[in-house]
Amino acid sequence: MSTKLKDKTTAPKLWIVLARAYGSIAAYVEQIVDEEGLCLSDFMVLEVLLHKGNMTISEIGEKVLLAAPSMTSAIDRLEKLEYVVRKSSKEDRRIRLVELTAKGRKFISALYERHAESLESVAGVLSQAERNVLRDSLKKLGMEAATQLEARRKASKVA
Repeated sequence: MSTKLKDKTTAPKLWIVLARAYGSIAAYVEQIVDEEGLCLSDFMVLEVLLHKGNMTISEIGEKVLLAAPSMTSAIDRLEKLEYVVRKSSKEDRRIRLVELTAKGRKFISALYERHAESLESVAGVLSQAERNVLRDSLKKLGMEAATQLEARRKASKVA
């Protein structure tokens, strides 16, 4: 095999590298969250509430990409730990909002700070310029995949 062909980063090779990198980073994050006595979905719920404020279960699910049954289970676990409460909306009592308790806010604020530091230690192998290029490249790749997925969905509806 020629060096030129061997060194070429094909789309399938890129996909494998991306999947493996994601898997390694996800396993690292899951280990850190597990050491705090949470599963990753519980951490994601707390993190989105910390940064986005009170939300309905379905809104949280959209942000953290969890299905409704998984969301309900996560909220139930976090309620038992007294990290969140469900409350009726003041504007519409039919709407139930999930909000952080003082205990939950204190817990996730400290945990998120440690989480950010841990991720910084991993990303520390990249210069700021490399981080910027990687971010921009991943966004570009993700947006193109979303565009092509939408086109395929539209085409399959027509067929």
